[in-house]
Amino acid sequence: MTPELTRLAAELTTVIDDVAAAFGGPADPTLSGELDCDPTSPGHLLCWQYGVRVDHPAAPESHLASLIPALHEAGWASHDRSTPREQITRFTREGADFTIHVAGAVTIIGSTRPVPA
Repeated sequence: MTPELTRLAAELTTVIDDVAAAFGGPADPTLSGELDCDPTSPGHLLCWQYGVRVDHPAAPESHLASLIPALHEAGWASHDRSTPREQITRFTREGADFTIHVAGAVTIIGSTRPVPA
């Protein structure tokens, strides 16, 4: 992994773990690692991905609403991509991004960032 990708991976892991902790349940990692994510040009674009799943019994939407101001203060811009059935918010900062996806009693939090190989 490149030094830039290593730095970003550590930063995003911390952000995602902190967000998951705010939902109150234990977070189960779903993926962690780098991928060759451009099928049209193998070996030229890497993505590092990290994701967690949080099961919780009540009101995950209120947890998300309480997190947004702190993430904005930390420099993350938010983009609401929700549907009538799911609450989806994407956060971006300096080319990095992560998404919080609330669907029923489950929240999925994950990130990816393309970096030239």
